[in-house]
Amino acid sequence: MTFVEVKNLSKAYQTPTRALTVLDNVNMNIERGTFVALVGPSGSGKTTFLNMLTGIDTPTDGEVIIDGLNLTRAPQKEVDRWRAKHIGIVFQFFQLLPTVNVVRNVMAPMDLAKVHPVRERKERAMHLLERLGIEDQASKLPAMLSGGQQQRVAVARALANDPAFIIGDELTGNLDRENAANVFAMLSEYSAEMGSTVLVVSYDREQLRQVPQLLELREGGIHPVEDREPFDALQVEAPVGV
Repeated sequence: MTFVEVKNLSKAYQTPTRALTVLDNVNMNIERGTFVALVGPSGSGKTTFLNMLTGIDTPTDGEVIIDGLNLTRAPQKEVDRWRAKHIGIVFQFFQLLPTVNVVRNVMAPMDLAKVHPVRERKERAMHLLERLGIEDQASKLPAMLSGGQQQRVAVARALANDPAFIIGDELTGNLDRENAANVFAMLSEYSAEMGSTVLVVSYDREQLRQVPQLLELREGGIHPVEDREPFDALQVEAPVGV
């Protein structure tokens, strides 16, 4: 069953000299419960595309339909409410709340969407932090954590509401090999056990080889990757590893 439907999607920005087209008439479907990775050269528009799929940004032309909701036609307030309950996002630069501790950051989506009983939210947040190996950081502010630890907090926060759609932008760029493998394993479990649809941008060659479906964004369009070797042809880069 189709979960994500993208129809004739285009996005252009006006620069001082010309209109810059980032996405050009993109058409794509993703089936419910699948795990998909998106790759492509730096600056190819991957983050822009993810923002279209979450309703954070709007296209110049075309439509984005997620689980039957047309994000490009629905009122923004409806999109915002739907996103809070049904989409878990790991942002490229984490976007953790700086003035509250780690466990409160993970609880924030539950509080916002009023998901899970209030008395169970902290226990659930701690469980997610434990699965990611950072439960001992729960009482610290985000600024006290390393980049890799902050990234794992962002992953825990994205999973807090058992979202139907999980999106990760450069998901493991700050993680070492062991923690990157753990994050991908968790997302694979969610996809298999909860029926969640997962779409990630990642430069981790090792983990990308485990992803069932691979797409490449280039020259404004999205193309399925049939031949995964040689991987250099995808113009991906090794993870930073912190």
